[in-house]
Amino acid sequence: MALTQQTRSRIQQTLDQHKIVLFMKGNRQQPRCGFSAQVVSILSGLGVDFHEVDVLADPSIRDGIKEFGNWPTIPQLYYKSTLIGGCDIIRQLDESGELLPALGLDGAAGQAEPPSLRIGAEAIAAIKEAASEAEPGQQLRMELRNGGRSIDMYFDAPKASDIKVEQGGVTLLFDRASARLASGLAIDFVSGPDGGFKIDNPNLPARVRSMSPPELKKLLEDKAPLRLYDVRPAAERALASIGQALPFDDQARAELEALPKDTMLVFHCHHGMRSSAAAEQVAQKGFRNVWNLAGGIEAWSNQADPKVPRY
Repeated sequence: MALTQQTRSRIQQTLDQHKIVLFMKGNRQQPRCGFSAQVVSILSGLGVDFHEVDVLADPSIRDGIKEFGNWPTIPQLYYKSTLIGGCDIIRQLDESGELLPALGLDGAAGQAEPPSLRIGAEAIAAIKEAASEAEPGQQLRMELRNGGRSIDMYFDAPKASDIKVEQGGVTLLFDRASARLASGLAIDFVSGPDGGFKIDNPNLPARVRSMSPPELKKLLEDKAPLRLYDVRPAAERALASIGQALPFDDQARAELEALPKDTMLVFHCHHGMRSSAAAEQVAQKGFRNVWNLAGGIEAWSNQADPKVPRY
């Protein structure tokens, strides 16, 4: 899709109105790709005030921003209408301490402190044993991405920009973004055939994803195995409803306790706010496949089924 003058003007208007703009997939509360989540995590960890644009909400922006910035991927970060870069460049600038100055901010404000964490005795012993087979001078590196949901551990050579944590005679290396996500980690090791490192991250956010009305409509038409819950009170459900939706009442909450934790659960309300809160509470109970209908039944009426009344 070619970049039209109208789309170019809309993009430029957004850049003119906001000093720092992130074109991303999803929003800062619910990024919809890992690269967008990484950049949001870096900016949020630095306390950067930025305006986000969800390119998935508008195909013309999604395709147009690539031509506008002559950059083939998303996310894209802009400062004063100038493209800073995508995910890899943002990570590199953050690790080198150059990101905040590139955004016109005080670089000293983004200095990362060594995270406060706990390494169990068994984990320390396991790290020391593994270190004996690593290359000379290498130390254990921990990378936390996607808001702390993804954690990689591997031996690597130290870098000048690393944040180091030393406990029990072992050293852990963190890049700046990972260090900001690692505070409070508890690292243990479990022996046995199914054992390995066990990492508890108390900062891990609940995993609620956003679903568009067309996506939900297709799943319902395909009779996908899911449960759709309407969190609105009975008076609102009487005004407008989605036929397959179940009221999220006391009976529904009780039934949840018996469902497998990988059951697909979709929540909706009028505009998506109340259902988002309900979905977060359910995700905190250990359910791993939890979704919120973006825009609620209002968006459903506009995008999926115009026969559903609006109110």
